[in-house]
Amino acid sequence: MKTLLRPSGFGGQAQRRPSGFGGQAQRRPAGYGRRAALLALAIAWCGLVFVSAQAPAARSPSSPVRPVPDPAATDISVVRVQKNVYMLASRAGNVAVQIGDDGLLLVDTGTAPMAQKLFAAIRTLSNKPIHTIINTHLHADHTGGNLALVKLGAGGPQPPRVMGHENTYNRMVAAAVEANANTPAAALPMDAFFTPTRDFFLNGEAIVLHHVPAAHTDGDTLVHFRGSDVVATGDVFNPDIYPVIDIANGGTISGTIAALNRMLEITVPAKYQEGGTYVVPGHGRICDEAEVVEYRDMVTIIRDRVADLVKKGLTLDQVKAAKPSRDYDGDYGTTSGFWTTEMFVEAVYRTINATK
Repeated sequence: MKTLLRPSGFGGQAQRRPSGFGGQAQRRPAGYGRRAALLALAIAWCGLVFVSAQAPAARSPSSPVRPVPDPAATDISVVRVQKNVYMLASRAGNVAVQIGDDGLLLVDTGTAPMAQKLFAAIRTLSNKPIHTIINTHLHADHTGGNLALVKLGAGGPQPPRVMGHENTYNRMVAAAVEANANTPAAALPMDAFFTPTRDFFLNGEAIVLHHVPAAHTDGDTLVHFRGSDVVATGDVFNPDIYPVIDIANGGTISGTIAALNRMLEITVPAKYQEGGTYVVPGHGRICDEAEVVEYRDMVTIIRDRVADLVKKGLTLDQVKAAKPSRDYDGDYGTTSGFWTTEMFVEAVYRTINATK
């Protein structure tokens, strides 16, 4: 059998940051080495070797799945957010790009079918190689382009590194095992971190990764470009729809609210609450702090309404019939598609009940 590839620092030894990352050595919690070894043995037992050209199967069947748009009919808009950071926006989702002399940094990689078109849009910004890719979570509309963009963006002294929280890595590997799919290392966030934050310096600014647990999934990462004053959120925040809570992959309503509050701790508004820190969501328009506040308040109010109905002993059907989101449905709700208002209310109900 071929040697099984493992994420950077995987195993019982202390994971230390690469040269130039600074800070103290990161030490894994007690028992981590044993869990890592068991995971590696499980993968090896299933015959998983990272040599295939397949993209990872990133969702369990019960997870909400966004439809994948036809690349031929999907345009990509290149929008400067501010300073070094741009947003590549399409119906498939948003990709944040930091440019500079050190190379390109991407936050997420979109869907696999959009990878060639996405790379062409990146090349309108810079001819530098891709230095780093950060996966905000596991879903294929944010990680599907990993493998293609690692190959297309190569050309630096080292191959592009793919980063993400260890829960994202673990769930992507588990999904590949479940699907009996061989997944190449380049398609996975092999440079995995396990601490609440991780930081490094690239293209003249500090970049801080914040793990926000049990939000959209259990592996969500906020990416803060401190010098450019931009936060990329992945699917923790999508301003046009109710929060997508992927219970099958560890998502909860309380974790979603905590993640929105973490965003508000990072963002700072400018004059009259406009501008200042800009927020690049997983899908939809660029926002500022005021829009995140409005969204956070909406989610909190609906959570509290459902919690009150649960406390009164109402069943799921009775909670749905009570329409706890009715006054927000015109802005965020829908009765069709991959994530309806009823699906959101059910996810809120189920994650509240799970904590009782």
